[in-house]
Amino acid sequence: MTYTSLEQCVVDLEKHGHLVRIREEVDPDLEMAAIHLRVHEAGGPALLFENVKGSRFRAVSNLFGTIERSRFIFRDSFTLVQKLISLKGDPFKAIKHPVDHFKTGMAALKALPLKNPVSKPVLYEEISVSDLPQIKHWPMDGGAFVTLPQVYSEDIDQPGILKANLGMYRVQLSGNEYVRDKEIGLHYQLHRGIGIHQTKANRKGLPLKVSCFVGGPPAHSVAAVMPLPEGISEATFAGVLGGRRFRYTYRDGFCISTDADFVITGEVYPGENKPEGPFGDHLGYYSLQHDFPLMRVHKVYARRNAIWPFTVVGRPPQEDTSFGALIHELTGDAIPQEIPGVKEVHAVDAAGVHPLLLAIGQERYTPYMPSKQPAELLTIANHILGTGQLSLAKFLFITADDTHQLNTHDEMGFFQYILERIDLTRDVHFYTNTTIDTLDYSGTGLNTGSKVVFAAYGEVKRELCREIPPVFQGLRLFNKAALALPGVIVLQTAAFTSYELAEVEMEVLNQQLNGQPEKIKTVAMIVVADDAAFTAASLRNFVWVSFTRCNPSHDIYGIASFTQNKHWGCKGPLLIDARIKPHHAPPLEKDPAVEKKIDRFFKPGGSLYGAIKTE
Repeated sequence: MTYTSLEQCVVDLEKHGHLVRIREEVDPDLEMAAIHLRVHEAGGPALLFENVKGSRFRAVSNLFGTIERSRFIFRDSFTLVQKLISLKGDPFKAIKHPVDHFKTGMAALKALPLKNPVSKPVLYEEISVSDLPQIKHWPMDGGAFVTLPQVYSEDIDQPGILKANLGMYRVQLSGNEYVRDKEIGLHYQLHRGIGIHQTKANRKGLPLKVSCFVGGPPAHSVAAVMPLPEGISEATFAGVLGGRRFRYTYRDGFCISTDADFVITGEVYPGENKPEGPFGDHLGYYSLQHDFPLMRVHKVYARRNAIWPFTVVGRPPQEDTSFGALIHELTGDAIPQEIPGVKEVHAVDAAGVHPLLLAIGQERYTPYMPSKQPAELLTIANHILGTGQLSLAKFLFITADDTHQLNTHDEMGFFQYILERIDLTRDVHFYTNTTIDTLDYSGTGLNTGSKVVFAAYGEVKRELCREIPPVFQGLRLFNKAALALPGVIVLQTAAFTSYELAEVEMEVLNQQLNGQPEKIKTVAMIVVADDAAFTAASLRNFVWVSFTRCNPSHDIYGIASFTQNKHWGCKGPLLIDARIKPHHAPPLEKDPAVEKKIDRFFKPGGSLYGAIKTE
């Protein structure tokens, strides 16, 4: 179905049983987010909040809460978009088979944005920032945030919508040092198109004009998170996915999405920053307060009966997980087309996406060699770590599969395949003093840390244990051993205090296990954690703890480790110190009092009674 507005989508979802209205007054300070989290966790419907305390506007969340609902929203354009993306790999398909690709070609016509010469619904009225729903998501958040914004900016050297960038960068509406209704915070990270635009504007000493669109047809929100090549406007993709050209106009020099529910316009001046955050983010921890660009608010517009869309991020899986699944289904094999030799790349959502990548490549360089070892895989790994947002990966596990049966989305099977084959004396490759994800606080500073590549290929080198070897019982300083995965042991020890003491502790473990190769030969990895039972309880827990709390260059050790000609390796199991460090951001925790308050919505008489399954 082609939606011309968010309202149309809401009505359609309700008609088909995908949305529930909440009529009671709800406090945007933690309550709305808590309700969303509970409903999303239960796989529940989209939510329309009709009575938001302190605001006359309605709000909607969990629109994309399940991949099934996302497919339903885009049911008329989904397959066509997949075909369009696949044509990139072989554009001559449309020429060779014009009848087969007629619909695809017609869909592509929707890509051209349509300029509206007259005022449209979003220009219905001017409001203030404080009129918007002031939604605070987590207890330690610095204020209210926009969590589904479409932040629009143009290239000052090549103005116009076809060279513009539309990205989903969070916006802080209140709190900290922001002047009420006059200033808001704009948070964007590495490898974001808006950064290029601001750099160009700064060089000319000019402010960057920015428009923040909120709401509108749901295709506009998806377009804002779509990983498109640099120079391709997300507005074109929004038109194709939505089945309707992206409509826009200009007002006071600012671009306006005329189908949006709200538009905030403003300017970012060179060198003007203010503290932004904290904010409970998608890694499952708070991103802390840092200086980010300040946006001077020009005007705020709203359409009649506008609806404010929002989401809540936190420890995966959350609604943004469904965004990722939707993008994966749409793009299919786009990454293999971009990076020669790659068959699959999977950013592991449970680890917060950027901290952990799993990849399958090919080994074609030396078919004449009798022994198999990584060669082309190392070239592919460097290409992956130099490509767009994939370059933010911290841990990259890569292999080649001659059987064509391995699947990166079978995470348990993939880890087993790698750990059975990895040669820890040869296959561990560190990248030190480099950039990492802005939201990852395991490194040495904002955006700063290290990476590691595990490139394994060849014959099976070890049979992985499926029980805890006896040698791990009764270790000095390390107790409560648990089996997380085949060949992976989690050990619990005292809380981390300093890297100096950590080196001593890991050496104590090394002395106890080194020299006993037969007793530990079935173990490929040891993880040291604050809570061994929690870490080993599920694959989800294992990847979250192990890969979000580790800075590879500082927190990876090995039994019988060595350094030879600048190369590090170990003869025994790899050792990861995944304890929480003093400089890490605190993990997200729900407020028990708020959880108790929102129970009223799920009891008889409440708007959500019976909307989700309860134990």
